[in-house]
Amino acid sequence: MMMMLVRLVHLIVVAALVVAAVGVYTIKFESTVRAERVARLAAEIKRERDTIAALRAEWALLDNPARIQALVHRHLALKMLDPAQIEHLDSLPERPPMPAGPPADAIANIIDALEGELAPGAAPSPAPPAAGAPR
Repeated sequence: MMMMLVRLVHLIVVAALVVAAVGVYTIKFESTVRAERVARLAAEIKRERDTIAALRAEWALLDNPARIQALVHRHLALKMLDPAQIEHLDSLPERPPMPAGPPADAIANIIDALEGELAPGAAPSPAPPAAGAPR
């Protein structure tokens, strides 16, 4: 009986060691997968930072005032501002008068035209019922 109990304890200890080994292996495998993911993310972050740095350098080149001035001289026929071009408010003509009557309203004109087509004293026909409405 004692021998059986010792064997049972040995069997339980061996099973616990196997379960522990499987657990350690699972943890090691998961940590390896996560470490690879961290390395991929770090490489992606470095690529994105390099791209941002390149774009900032390109923006600085494109935003250079000397470059913009050269483009203006090459593509635009601009002249210096002549002080005689500036007018004072006193010399501007008066605003033209507003047209008499209410402002033109295209929708109101259409409605008036439709109402004018009705016979005197006739009421407009009721709108057809909406789909799904009870009759």
